[in-house]
Amino acid sequence: MRLGSDRFIIADGTAALKVIKIDGTVVQQIPLRRWAASLDVALDTGDILVGGSNFGCGSSREIAPVAIRGAGISLVVADSFARIFFRNAINMGYPILQSPQAAEGVEEGDELEVDLEEGVIRNMTKGDEYRAEAFPKFMNDLLKMGGLVPWVRKQLEERRRLAATRG
Repeated sequence: MRLGSDRFIIADGTAALKVIKIDGTVVQQIPLRRWAASLDVALDTGDILVGGSNFGCGSSREIAPVAIRGAGISLVVADSFARIFFRNAINMGYPILQSPQAAEGVEEGDELEVDLEEGVIRNMTKGDEYRAEAFPKFMNDLLKMGGLVPWVRKQLEERRRLAATRG
């Protein structure tokens, strides 16, 4: 699904908590799937959502990236992210990539291939390649493990195991 740079999602709206704002129009309490249908956009499991600037603004809740994942969106690529949405997405193990070039170049229906570890987005439809800043190893580990809580649990378990072998 593609959102133009003049369209943005207020993060609370993704979970039908408050609003979704599109082109200045506020629509209250519409879950992401129903909202997508109202735009006559097919939303299939595994789709990549491409958005504009300050994607996910308006919420400090972790539910926003969880709701987007729950709608079947596998990844969000945007020109830029609201800082709190960015942090919440990573902490919840939800993959996002910031790429102004991809946000500008991708069109509705383009098939994308993404390498999170390298920060590469390939537009298979157009033959284009866009760069995003790759995450450091520990952030990729967070994403692979499903978020901050499972990552911390693993770190604590490794420390316990190490302590037990020492003594």
